[in-house]
Amino acid sequence: QVQLVESGGGLVQAGGSLRLSCAATGDSLDYYAIGWFRQAPGKEREGVACIHGNDGGTSYVDSVRGRFTVSRDNAKSTVYLQMNSLKPEDTAVYHCAATYYSGTYYFFDEEEFDYWGQGTQVTVSS
Repeated sequence: QVQLVESGGGLVQAGGSLRLSCAATGDSLDYYAIGWFRQAPGKEREGVACIHGNDGGTSYVDSVRGRFTVSRDNAKSTVYLQMNSLKPEDTAVYHCAATYYSGTYYFFDEEEFDYWGQGTQVTVSS
């Protein structure tokens, strides 16, 4: 099992950057794929990025590809989401989530993840 805590959210102007962190305790992250999700008011939660635990492979949804970068430091048990060129439509509560997995598939469906952080608010002003 892992416990996840996000940090790094805040208020930023459009075009700005933020880096979110997802700190894990419990099991080693080597065996977990980590997903970043977001939920805007009145909208469903959507997965935006996924990173493998074993090989560090990454995948993104179209709306953030080229602007967001997910990375991990397994020695620090932390996963990061670097968000650049932020837009007002990126405003949401961002969550990280973990699933025990060492394959090659990327997950963007919240049903696939077993462990969740509490979320951190990101607000992008126009």
